[in-house]
Amino acid sequence: MLSAIVFPGLGIHLDPSPVAFTVFGKDIYWYGIIIAFGFLMAYVYMSARCRHFGISSDNVIDMLLWAVPIGLVCARIYYCVFYWELYRDNPISCLYVWEGGMAIYGGVLGGIFGLWLCSKALKIPFPVLGDLAAYGVIIGQIFGRWGNFMNREAHGGETDSFLRMGLVGSDGIIRYYHPTFLYESLWNLVGLVLMHFLAKKRKFDGQIMYVYFLWYGLGRAWIEGLRTDSLYLFSTGIRVSQLLAMLFVIFSLAMLFYIFKVKKPVAAELYVNKLQAAAEAAKQEKAAEESAEKPAEEAAEASEDNAEEKEENA
Repeated sequence: MLSAIVFPGLGIHLDPSPVAFTVFGKDIYWYGIIIAFGFLMAYVYMSARCRHFGISSDNVIDMLLWAVPIGLVCARIYYCVFYWELYRDNPISCLYVWEGGMAIYGGVLGGIFGLWLCSKALKIPFPVLGDLAAYGVIIGQIFGRWGNFMNREAHGGETDSFLRMGLVGSDGIIRYYHPTFLYESLWNLVGLVLMHFLAKKRKFDGQIMYVYFLWYGLGRAWIEGLRTDSLYLFSTGIRVSQLLAMLFVIFSLAMLFYIFKVKKPVAAELYVNKLQAAAEAAKQEKAAEESAEKPAEEAAEASEDNAEEKEENA
């Protein structure tokens, strides 16, 4: 029996079941439903914005078909590697995904690889797909963290902060923790808003992707330090997600600095703007050809009229 959840600062007291409903004796968990809903919202948003990046809605489906399966596999592998003590006695249990155990950074790294493969298949520059995918990932993370809430997991250490989350123990005592799932969900929501409005002002393909890495990395580095269930780099005491978060931050800052200060990008070089320019040039070329053909047709018609007139006079 899971404990009730209270947020005294907000006057909220809840006791949600992690099981949404049962089908033929099989429990369907809220966690899976929330994750699926996050994927759906990500797809809806990406489909609505894809034309701003020169990508079709069919390309969005291709992106998901490449990135999601590879991302899920890598999320599981990442988790099993850094929690190997749970699986070394029965390695086949790594395949028991229904028992839980996924790591978001493994999913992100796998998704990046899947997206790279997709870019090669579609012959669309990887940074273009990366920009659009960044929106999908952060939307999925916004919703996905609420699956942790339903399971009473991924919370932080004890605290007396205003947003503290209380879990009622079996002894009836309420202990208050940092609701790190809520912190991350809200952090990502703010990041999504910033990324949404940045789209119209971007100067180069990949800018949104780097901003996502920077924003999420900063938030995750802070929030991971509050959690009590972190994955550690074997026996080093280093939190893996915190280390990766800082590496993503450093990498993104370096790339943004290099591109803006050294390459000095201009919006005309964006993939979508190049497509529009090429389409406009083709349109003008076709119009010019039609204009050139018209006098020739008129001259031919005039010649035929003169020939007919001469025949009539004769």
